[in-house]
Amino acid sequence: MRCIQVVNVRWFNATAWYGMYLSRLLREGGHEVLVLGLPGTLSARKGEEWGLPMQLLDLNTATPWGIASLHGKLKALVREFKPDVVNCHRGESYLLWGLLKKELGGFRLIRTRGDQRLPKANLINRWLHNDVSDAVITTNSPMTRHFQNVFHVPADKLHQILGGVDTQTFHPDPAARARIRAELGYAENDFVVGLLGRFDRVKGQHEMIQAVARLHGQGLTRIRLLLLGFDSATSESTVRDWIREHGIDAITTITGKRPDIAACLNALDLGVVASLWSETIARAALEIMATEVPLISTGVGVMPDLVEQKALFAAADVDALASRIRQVMTDPELAESLRQQQRRRMANLSGHDFLAKTLAVYEAAL
Repeated sequence: MRCIQVVNVRWFNATAWYGMYLSRLLREGGHEVLVLGLPGTLSARKGEEWGLPMQLLDLNTATPWGIASLHGKLKALVREFKPDVVNCHRGESYLLWGLLKKELGGFRLIRTRGDQRLPKANLINRWLHNDVSDAVITTNSPMTRHFQNVFHVPADKLHQILGGVDTQTFHPDPAARARIRAELGYAENDFVVGLLGRFDRVKGQHEMIQAVARLHGQGLTRIRLLLLGFDSATSESTVRDWIREHGIDAITTITGKRPDIAACLNALDLGVVASLWSETIARAALEIMATEVPLISTGVGVMPDLVEQKALFAAADVDALASRIRQVMTDPELAESLRQQQRRRMANLSGHDFLAKTLAVYEAAL
């Protein structure tokens, strides 16, 4: 199969990861893939690092002359590459792809919606999703329900694919756990709580720091906080200020960027997704779950699709977060119950499953 994956995302966020990882899986499965990205962006750089065939265009242009130029370039590209499937992971340029499909034919158009914002059900959006697209893929139940109830996308055109994780990389690894815990100075009985994610208000690092500080102050002195993150919209210096303000410098570690994230996740006793919103594609959650570390989370985005109600707490609620951590820390049976549920949930969320489900959509469209 010949596929174009349109990944016009500036940052290497979850949407970009979803499109890029899918592109990698398709290539490894013997399919011919071309990834379209934005020049000078982190997502394009990551695609090049991964060895993906990239073509960089100003796909997000909004000027009349820019749109006209882009239309000509995409038209020439379709004629040269002759794709069977074009999969758009963002809305910018999606209308152009719809017009090109009507003009040229010869390929199937897929829209993958991993966006945080629910699309408006205006005339153009209804036409694009219901009439022009051959399939719509959603990455979480709230988006699926929106397309069912508001757009009335036919059931045979609407598919929910949560993504998948590389279980060759992310898996239980006792040796890695011992190595990282020794490197970071953790004792055998230390209870290490971790949050994986770039430093950004949305990820809830501030709430996490407050919750851990509260528990430590209440006498849970074995607790340790591991922040697996780095500068982004929020600077590391700001995060360190929060840590000092709440008096937990001695029990908190910030990893910065590391190549061995899978090993670091194995060092945890509990993983937390503290996000205040978004998480429409939960890459970090899937990676934590694949290592069989118990996970608790706010109930935003895709998270209720992944974990049980007893693992969820309200976004931005520091009391609820602290309570959930305390419950898992003091109840080994609860921790094991979460681990077992997550193991069952991950049974069909590997990279192999991600590829198989996506190919089934493409093949049905063809």
